Amino acid sequence: MVNDLYDAIVNGDAKKARAATEAALSAGAAPIALISESMAPAMGEVGRLFEAEEYFIPELLLAGRAMKSAMEMLRPLLRASGQKLSTSIVIGTVKGDLHHIGKNIVASMLEGGGFEVIDLGADVSPEKFVAAVEEGKPQVVCMSALLTMTMPQMRTTIDALKNAGLRDRVKVLIGGAPVTMEYAREIGADGYCDNASGAVGLVKSLVPAA
Repeated sequence: MVNDLYDAIVNGDAKKARAATEAALSAGAAPIALISESMAPAMGEVGRLFEAEEYFIPELLLAGRAMKSAMEMLRPLLRASGQKLSTSIVIGTVKGDLHHIGKNIVASMLEGGGFEVIDLGADVSPEKFVAAVEEGKPQVVCMSALLTMTMPQMRTTIDALKNAGLRDRVKVLIGGAPVTMEYAREIGADGYCDNASGAVGLVKSLVPAA
């Protein structure tokens, strides 16, 4: 059943992923074990296939959807048991930018990697990022921008975190088609990734407990 869940996610089959999760839970599998032993390895394999150019954006989206169908069943069980995932991440597309597909893929990869992901959606103001950090106390903030004209909102958001006294509490990672490592350094971000599959490794490299 554990292998069934792994295979369902890698193959992007949301219906089978849900059925495999139900079967595993009925057999007594622990929710946290399903994440660490099936879901995280499955999304890792999806990332490997993407990097090898055997999978493309459609396959990533399908795998993410399958993973989410399983996570929807596990979240309430994790809450009820008082268990928490080791690292919490706030993610969103910056203010003025309505693009969300890339951000959604990154969120799926991170969630599949075993992190708790708080997805703020698209067109997220600096104030909303600040509020999410205050309320959720995440270790990481991820910002995405697909438009060159919205990139400055990343700097504005980092400045807002500084002004709120929160900047030192979180690692800030940025990404998106026009974004570069040079820009990340320029605005004081902690890291940059140019692809969704690399985001998991980047978070693990920056957050010791991840």
